[in-house]
This record gives sequence, structure tokens and C-alpha cells, in this order.
Amino acid sequence: MFITRDLGKKDYLETYQMMRDFTFKRDTYTDDEIWLVEHFPVYTLGYSKKKEHVLHVKNISIIETDRGGQVTYHGPGQLVVYLLVDLKRQSYKVKKLVSLIEESVISYLQECGVEARKKHNTPGVFVENSKISALGLRVKKNCTYHGFSLNVNMDLSPFKDINPCGIQNMPVTQLINFNENITIEIVKKDLLSHLIKNLEETSKYNRKVA
Repeated sequence: MFITRDLGKKDYLETYQMMRDFTFKRDTYTDDEIWLVEHFPVYTLGYSKKKEHVLHVKNISIIETDRGGQVTYHGPGQLVVYLLVDLKRQSYKVKKLVSLIEESVISYLQECGVEARKKHNTPGVFVENSKISALGLRVKKNCTYHGFSLNVNMDLSPFKDINPCGIQNMPVTQLINFNENITIEIVKKDLLSHLIKNLEETSKYNRKVA
């Protein structure tokens, strides 16, 4: 069984602990889940962290995490999607799940009239040379947690104080720049549909909304 949860706006650290608790306590009978959330302003560092990628942070907290990747920023107007998936049960390899996530974001953006693509050896999704979606997972007991983000309609200025995902001078963009009528609620519904579709095509997922 596959459950989706909309957590609304939630503190990052609280959500991080919830993900870890869920993953460490789950067993072979636990349903897989997808969580949708917006976070209050926060920088997060992955386990590959190099603190020199944090340049001029002022009044925003920095939290070290156990996800893959380097530093990124979360804030209101950005949709974050966490995937709590049993890889063994679903017969996924991590690279396959990453590819499914990226393809879901790309197909959704194409539906919005935005041409997006992957970059070789750089997880996430780009519009031209600007990153619009970041991605980082962690695997424990053959189960994933963490996930990906999509910039929708947010203040992008905090990205200027870091090297996003550890890439110097990398520009970032957001969906509102291409579709002035977009809202986070629309993105939640439509992006989730693309993600579920791609997951169902490669595994026997059943969807239950909580």
C-alpha cells in the first residue's frame, strides 16, 4: 500500500526526525509513503558537505543531515517531496528511483510548457542552465527517505549565499517565472499525479490518501 500525506508548512528539523523515526521503525509490512511539505527558511547540508559552499549565511539556520549531496535551501513557495520507499519490496535500485523522480518532474514541467532536462552526473532537473529541482536521498535498511524539491513561487535570494548543490555560481529558477498563474496547491496535485504514474508503471503501487 502506498500512502500520500500533505504536511502543509512544517519545520525542517521536525520533519527530518519524523522521516528517520518512520524509516528506523518500519518493517516489511509498513506501507510506503510520499510526504508533501513546505519548509520555513532553512539551509540543509548533505553528508557530502563541504562547508566552503556556504558563503554568506545571515539569519537562516543551517542543519546538517544524512541525505546525499551538498548544501541547498528550503523555504515557503518551494514544494518538497519526501519518498519513504522500501526498495527491496518494489525491486528498485537507487539509480532507478532517482531517474523516475527526475522524469516525473520533467514530464510535469513539460505539461506546464516548460522544457526541462537532466544533466549528466548532476542529480536534479534544469531549465536551460538553471536548476529548478534538487534531489537527495538516503537509504537505510533498503528503504529511502529524504527526496526532492521543486521551486514554485519563492524568494530565491537565499540561494545567492550558497553554492547550490556544491556548484559554484549555479543559477536557480522557479516555475512562476514561466507560468504566472501557478500555485503550490496546483503543483502538489499535478506533480503527484506524474510521480504516482511513473511509480505505478514500474511497480505495483496502490495509492491511499491520508
